[in-house]
Amino acid sequence: MPIYEYECKACGHRLEKLQRLSAAPLTDCPACERSELGRLVSAAGFRLSGGGWYETDFKTGSKKNLVGGSDDAGGKSATPSSKNGTAA
Repeated sequence: MPIYEYECKACGHRLEKLQRLSAAPLTDCPACERSELGRLVSAAGFRLSGGGWYETDFKTGSKKNLVGGSDDAGGKSATPSSKNGTAA
């Protein structure tokens, strides 16, 4: 079940509520008791990072980061690719 954030447009009171996806949004503010409560858009509470099932199973092609610890934006390997063993 997701946690929704609400803010009252009348008094500015903010609250969080654990609700089912199918539940109707709250409308009544617990602080001022007016029907001015609105649902806010917020960021997710977790981030998938590092190696593991998300990194290897759900990314495709060059987006896969199979070398541990490489977080560069281009998705390039952290190891040098020189054929003679010296770093470029």
